[in-house]
Amino acid sequence: MKDYADGKILSETNGPVTTVTINRPEVRNALDNDAARGLGRALRDFDADESQLVAVLTGAEGAFCAGADLNQVANSSDYVAWAGDPDGPTHGTLSKPVIGAVAGHAVAGGLGIALFCDIRVVDDSSVFGVFCRRWGVPMSDGTTVRLPRLIGQARALDMLITGRGVGGDEAIDWGLATRKARLGDTLPAAQELALQIAGFPQIAMRTDRMSAYAQSGLTLEDAIGGEKRLSQAAKAQEAQSGAARFAAGEGRHGRFSSD
Repeated sequence: MKDYADGKILSETNGPVTTVTINRPEVRNALDNDAARGLGRALRDFDADESQLVAVLTGAEGAFCAGADLNQVANSSDYVAWAGDPDGPTHGTLSKPVIGAVAGHAVAGGLGIALFCDIRVVDDSSVFGVFCRRWGVPMSDGTTVRLPRLIGQARALDMLITGRGVGGDEAIDWGLATRKARLGDTLPAAQELALQIAGFPQIAMRTDRMSAYAQSGLTLEDAIGGEKRLSQAAKAQEAQSGAARFAAGEGRHGRFSSD
């Protein structure tokens, strides 16, 4: 177990999976500046560790993240721009997948943390929302960019303008989340999924993922050209051996192993 920002962020590995936990349950895992930078460091350390293939991001004790710590914001407007600051936790895109285990509130900046994840697992306790709307605190965590790209402009504007909450089932309907676990099981469900993904050949999975991110804003021709370029490494290093496994009978009649 590693900790960052004096224990406000915890990081633990299980085989090829890193679980990063926001550990400020006394404020529903809201992030002050130290915790925000610590979360950014924890995620970048995961990304740099060649032995770690997938991360799970969660919050301690039944909440995901309530956003920026407004007690700190009340005393200073100089707080970390989580997406725009290179030290911020939602800056850029990692080279490996991150799964959000979203139990409880993922609101204000916590919504931005959830949107940073590639996949979000929810349960009946999950709530997404721009709850900082009522306090005049702007989003600076990537939400105004990532949310419309994920769920469409109309629904994103509804959330951004009204600040209303979106529960787990509605989040699934909107594509804000894609997987639902039993109440209280978002973390084990996300960890199980992470282990499954870690078992896949990694190059093809990662380049397909990066192509999906990179295509936004490109013309169809340029996006397809980008996909072709990104696919070359997997073609050279993984595709032939994988096709040989299939030709030998693996994967037929529902039998499949990711090893």
